[in-house]
Amino acid sequence: MGETTFKVYVTPEEKAQITANAKASRLSMSAYARALALGEHPPGALELNAVDQLFKVHANLGRLGGLLKMLRTNDERLEDIGREMGLATIDGTLADIRKTQAGLLELVDLTVAKTGRRG
Repeated sequence: MGETTFKVYVTPEEKAQITANAKASRLSMSAYARALALGEHPPGALELNAVDQLFKVHANLGRLGGLLKMLRTNDERLEDIGREMGLATIDGTLADIRKTQAGLLELVDLTVAKTGRRG
């Protein structure tokens, strides 16, 4: 079963708007028009930007966790802040980071499910 063309007549202004919407959705004109014609909701720029930002926050939290793990193994620095209190604080913060990362990934999954695409 091959593909076929489907012609739609639009004004130059409508074409410009459709082109801008397709670009904002990171889709080709063809993919964007197909999605709309099939009743799908192509992702908007705001939704895609939200997914991008959630991934960046997730990555930053991972880097912060790595730094905290390094601090946890640095006996000299831990002695300065009190070893037991320092370890408890670091461990609690690492647990909070993991919980936040899991929540961020849930938000990404919800956004992806809504848009039907992954950033």
